[in-house]
Amino acid sequence: MAATSVIPQGFLTKDNIQGIVESALRPISRCARVLVIHPDYSRTDCTDQIARAAHEILLARGLQTMDAFNSAGTHRKMTREETLSKLGFTDATPCLRRLFSHEFDNPEQLAYLGDLPAEYIASETGGAIHQAIPVTANKIIFDNYDLVICIAATKPHEAAGFAGGTKLLVPGIVGGDVTASFHWAAALVGLPNILGKADNPARRIIDRAAGMIMDRLGDTPILLLNMVLAEDDHGGMAVKGLFPGMGLAGFKQAFAQSVEMSNELHFIKVAQPITRAVQRMHNVYDEIWTAGKGSYYLQIPGVLAPDAEVIIFAPHIHAFHSNQAMDAAIREIGYHGRDYVLDFLTRNPGFNLNIASHVMNVRGVNEDFRVTLATGISEADCKAVSLGYRDPASIRREDFEGSQSLWVDHGGLWTYVLHQSDRM
Repeated sequence: MAATSVIPQGFLTKDNIQGIVESALRPISRCARVLVIHPDYSRTDCTDQIARAAHEILLARGLQTMDAFNSAGTHRKMTREETLSKLGFTDATPCLRRLFSHEFDNPEQLAYLGDLPAEYIASETGGAIHQAIPVTANKIIFDNYDLVICIAATKPHEAAGFAGGTKLLVPGIVGGDVTASFHWAAALVGLPNILGKADNPARRIIDRAAGMIMDRLGDTPILLLNMVLAEDDHGGMAVKGLFPGMGLAGFKQAFAQSVEMSNELHFIKVAQPITRAVQRMHNVYDEIWTAGKGSYYLQIPGVLAPDAEVIIFAPHIHAFHSNQAMDAAIREIGYHGRDYVLDFLTRNPGFNLNIASHVMNVRGVNEDFRVTLATGISEADCKAVSLGYRDPASIRREDFEGSQSLWVDHGGLWTYVLHQSDRM
């Protein structure tokens, strides 16, 4: 099936980006020690263009040391080579000092900031969670920098409505408790009701926790440079918009501007409900924890026909999660819809709500479509977690060219809507 998306012409040039970043940095009086917080390996974006522009401008203004901090959330650590490539830097980049990667489950990295009140969490989760949630954040951000620069990108997101803005901080650099609470809030509302919605319970939890981080920063300025991207004529990603914002209010404003542009760019129309879809996942998605996007972005109501099959095609993937404890937990619960997951949590109090959210999001709230893995994960392991299996060698594009089939080369990148949807 052919899918269509209307993308306005024109991308920001290097000079455009340089000018926006220079203007955003102009009010900053001290910039000798700078921390750059950046997206991780699983985001296909133009972080390198933004980081190089900021580095060049800051060098001319007295930069002495620049540290880089991978906003990993619950994803794996990045290697040094991956981080340098992400930023467009090399080992010889002037003033580049340390490269950090967030570890959400390492208490030695975390500072306690306070609690999200139980009454607040209960209101945002519909009473499903009625306890205070401790907010912890990585100590690195509080290491007396003159300036913290956050580079983010906005597109539809399964657990936050849209990525970008304060989401780079939460879950990017926080502990597991607050991550679990906002993911579970989103899962309870239901992925189809969250995806592509800017205002939702998960985003409100994210913003509130991010505000606690900024409060602890005190007078240290924190600047957001928020990208919106589209595919260029060569199949790569290019910057359509770049929106800066300072402090929590600035983050929210830049995010709102980014969402407005994302709504024009990132939803692809399909002419009729799909019965079979193949999402061919890029190598950056190296575990089902991230490759689950191949299922997420087809779940806006009407896109999938009843009992449709979603095939996550990624021969390079061999694990549900690279973290052994989280992989084991996924295998324990399996991939199921809301009713099964809620019953499982009743029988297993204290189970990781972040994992519960993930398995439900991949499988679908009501299990009204099938999910099949064509990966390096064995047939036995797929069946053990209630997912289908196909031999990746059997997947051929020509077998998915019917009017109700969909083949996606850049799996997990775009969000799909039915042609007559009021989304576009």
